[in-house]
Amino acid sequence: MRIYDIISKKRDGIELLDEEISFFIKGYVNGEIKDYQAAALLMAIYLNGMNDREMTTLTLEMAHSGDMLDLSAIEGVTVDKHSTGGVGDKTTLIVAPIVASLGCKVAKMSGRGLGHTGGTVDKLESIDGFNVAPTPEKFIETVQKTGICVVGQTGDLAPADKKLYALRDATATVGSIPLIASSIMSKKLAAGSQCIVLDVKYGSGAFMKTAEDAEQLSQKMVEIGKGAGRNVAALISDMDTPLGKNIGNTLEVIEAVEILRNGTDSDLTEVSVELASNIIMLAQGISYTDAKNKVLAALKDGSAYKKFLEMVSAQGGNTELIENTDKFKKSAFSHKITAPRDGYISFMDAEKIGSTGVILGAGRVNKEDTVDYTAGIILHKKTGDRVNKDDIIAEIFTNDKEKIKSAEELFMSAVCFSNTMPEKKPLIYKVVS
Repeated sequence: MRIYDIISKKRDGIELLDEEISFFIKGYVNGEIKDYQAAALLMAIYLNGMNDREMTTLTLEMAHSGDMLDLSAIEGVTVDKHSTGGVGDKTTLIVAPIVASLGCKVAKMSGRGLGHTGGTVDKLESIDGFNVAPTPEKFIETVQKTGICVVGQTGDLAPADKKLYALRDATATVGSIPLIASSIMSKKLAAGSQCIVLDVKYGSGAFMKTAEDAEQLSQKMVEIGKGAGRNVAALISDMDTPLGKNIGNTLEVIEAVEILRNGTDSDLTEVSVELASNIIMLAQGISYTDAKNKVLAALKDGSAYKKFLEMVSAQGGNTELIENTDKFKKSAFSHKITAPRDGYISFMDAEKIGSTGVILGAGRVNKEDTVDYTAGIILHKKTGDRVNKDDIIAEIFTNDKEKIKSAEELFMSAVCFSNTMPEKKPLIYKVVS
């Protein structure tokens, strides 16, 4: 078998055999297949696509290219949740303790932020002492004992995906639904959970710009999950506007704590409740209505908040910061951004607003960049809100005063105003299961 022949087959739109896909992944991981050959095959897949069988095989081969986390020692149903990325998306901090408080076992590996999208690991590390890298034995032990542990991805999980993603990023082949689906699902399958709920974002702040593309990706990932024997559902949610009001690591933890402690009603609460309800429905085999009632009760009676405190304590974090969020460190500088006119906010470009956070220090452009946990944005007004001239629409925070002007300029370029109220879009476009 030769990689040359595999490339030429996919170039001509011919389906690849399972053994050909296996040959490619094994050969690329061990170095026998070179970057330029892998790049040629990726471009052929980008142009000609893959059918469901090819995608499932590709995903499984990528998942098995490294360690497969064995969660069999954990009693109960293991669950996982994944978001395709967005701005202000701190749903894991809310969803994970909710479902853990209801008896599910959350053994979750999360990523760091890159570019305009935030990462759960960065948010958790903004809590002093929080350990996102326990030993595998400690990870399993913590889930077994507390029902929840959220950590960073290990270096040995789906190494084929790490190599292929870096190559896709350099060869303009990121935007391929088969390649996106296999990338996400290979990591989820390798992480070992039985039930997986995906939050697939669409809009200006998401990778998928249209609901139709997000639905196609969702369907493919659900099919891959089913083909691998997992229980999977996907929610398609709006990311034209940042989720919640706070953007930036410490700020997002504070907002998540507010919702867990007080059940604050917001768009962030709505999406979190929907995700948690679908996880409980899958994991416990009950109706959506019964699942949602359980989720709302866990927020109302404080059990979800207590579970979050338990998670922070178990992973070495300072729980005093959670019990009194005023104790979190604050940025040295802040600046209020005001409305230039009367009217309605008709649109907010979430990607530009996320990039504003990066300018302030809340995110990273390169993986090795350091993050200022205290930097970020608080939105006082969002799409659809009525404003008067000089009303505060946002406040920005940074430890570098020189960044304020450029951050304000980028933020204002992301906000559009109109004389009439814009049509309200649903937060949840569709559920694919």
